[in-house]
Amino acid sequence: MSKESISKVYLILEKIEYIEQIVDNNGGIVKSLEDSVTLRPAILMHLTAIAEQFNKLKKDHADDILSAFDDKDVKGMYDVRTYIAHEYEGVNLSIVEWIIRNGLPKFKKQCTEIINSSK
Repeated sequence: MSKESISKVYLILEKIEYIEQIVDNNGGIVKSLEDSVTLRPAILMHLTAIAEQFNKLKKDHADDILSAFDDKDVKGMYDVRTYIAHEYEGVNLSIVEWIIRNGLPKFKKQCTEIINSSK
């Protein structure tokens, strides 16, 4: 695993933790997503950044890292990024909520395992 690839995993983990902080400090997932001025845009930007890091890992052919993730999960995250970027006003918040509740904890665990195994 290259240092550059591991740094992308660290960035994914950092963005997940930012989303967790937003949600934890502002009354939960639903309440945070209801704030269309500050909190929702921040969450959506962090999700976009996570997807971009996965895309960079793919372009870098970091298969050793990507193999730790389910292909469908990574594709789903990139699809969400595309949807956020192109349909910003029409983002389905129930999908975003599902990702925060179910997808991000899984990614966080996988990122932590990758980081720990690289030390």
